Amino acid sequence: MKKYFSLVLFAHSIFALPFAMIGFFLGVTTTDHPFNWVILLLVLLCMVFARNSAMAFNRYLDRDIDAKNPRTNMRDIPAGRVSANEALIFVIVNCVLFIITTAFINRLCLYLSPVALFVVLFYSYTKRFTALCHMVLGLGLSLAPIGAYIAVTGEFNIVPVLYSLAVLFWVSGFDIIYALQDEEFDKGEKLHSIPSAIGRKRALRLSEVLHVFSAICVILPLIFTPFSWAYYLGVAFFCSMLIYQHLLVKPNDISKVNRAFATTNGLASVIFAACFLLDAFLRTICKF
Repeated sequence: MKKYFSLVLFAHSIFALPFAMIGFFLGVTTTDHPFNWVILLLVLLCMVFARNSAMAFNRYLDRDIDAKNPRTNMRDIPAGRVSANEALIFVIVNCVLFIITTAFINRLCLYLSPVALFVVLFYSYTKRFTALCHMVLGLGLSLAPIGAYIAVTGEFNIVPVLYSLAVLFWVSGFDIIYALQDEEFDKGEKLHSIPSAIGRKRALRLSEVLHVFSAICVILPLIFTPFSWAYYLGVAFFCSMLIYQHLLVKPNDISKVNRAFATTNGLASVIFAACFLLDAFLRTICKF
């Protein structure tokens, strides 16, 4: 288990999982659908299986690239801790478990499960032919809030779509920052990324624009839902973390990329989700 947790970097679930909880409790608190522990557990399992599939497939497909890159040559497959066949079997098992789990939720989730898997697995190919790979990664993670909402309600709604767009722009923006580390390597290997395509300075400007869109998308739900002060606090913190990571990383200094990528964005996601859940508690339990 420790070996496979290392392969899929389970800690990176901190980015999408809180937004899945937002989608789930949005469905519970803004519709007539009751809270259901079984559905919550199934949503969590779907998140785990989808994440495992996506990350392990990325490691499997990029194993030769990772072996050449000094930053990644100690990852599990290049280092020999996990074989390529073991990784591929792990991907297949998690894909099957994901589809089976959606079948226990509702029909719409089951019908959409192959689409979700296609998106999260397809990302691994994109760096080979398009600099928009960052957007595809964002799209994959953006399925978390709308997927969890559909698990509860069996239908679409504008508010969870806004949260999905927020995740899309947020993840795309910080993945561009993360890709700054491999700008020269990507150019040498003819791999595609925003930094290698337009340069470090313009890449950071584009990341800023995407994060502005993300901030707008977490503000827009205020038009459709009567939130309390707790949600406003969460929005303020989330936006401040977006600003802070751009203060950490400069075109001439990317030494703090890891802090901007992992710590800052992890805090942004967790605290924002915590404020959303506090707001839901205040509005539904305390009638605040």
